[in-house]
Amino acid sequence: MMMVRKSKGLGERHQKILDFVLTYQRENRYPPSIREIGEKTGITSTSVVNYYLDQLEKMGKIERDRKISRGVRISGASASIDTLRIPILGPIAAGPFMLVPDPGINYMNDKEYDAVDVARSLLPSKEKGDGLYALEVKGDSMIDAMVNDGDIVVMKPAIEARNGEMVAVRVNDEYTLKYFYKEKDRYRLQPANPTMEPIILKKSEQPEINGKVVMVIRRLDRAS
Repeated sequence: MMMVRKSKGLGERHQKILDFVLTYQRENRYPPSIREIGEKTGITSTSVVNYYLDQLEKMGKIERDRKISRGVRISGASASIDTLRIPILGPIAAGPFMLVPDPGINYMNDKEYDAVDVARSLLPSKEKGDGLYALEVKGDSMIDAMVNDGDIVVMKPAIEARNGEMVAVRVNDEYTLKYFYKEKDRYRLQPANPTMEPIILKKSEQPEINGKVVMVIRRLDRAS
């Protein structure tokens, strides 16, 4: 496996910005905006984003064209960032239930992609990437959690969940993406959309958890 050696003076925030720009370019075939870089790296000020971009440019890690809104490019020497290729196995309903796919079937075969590249440094620090898979969101029941129709959710296999975790859950041979809550005498699968009601299950109807959401990848190239 290729390991990326950080240059002297390249801090954690520099690395996160660099990794995000590379991953975004590979997925969308064009660079991210300054605002998108800030949102995905936890920087609320665009001027602070520009500060770090200026430093990366001086280090020779990126090239910038300040005359256009998406004028950040990864320099050739920085394009060897350690990435993880995660398979997209199919769709997941964020709204009405979606039938569980038959074993071995990949409903994404007719799409332009069947996997997504993610910089390892963008994953939660405790995640090594083992067994991760991705699903395409269908529906808008999780929009207040910043998960929109067409987004990609990266999942960690799991059979149990803590209250408040976002999971892929199977109920009566159908899948859905919801927040999970185990309550006194029931299970509650909670949408993140105030116009939608939660799914309530009796204790005897224990849902089958198939995975937890690790990260969300916005499919901004699909925006109209």
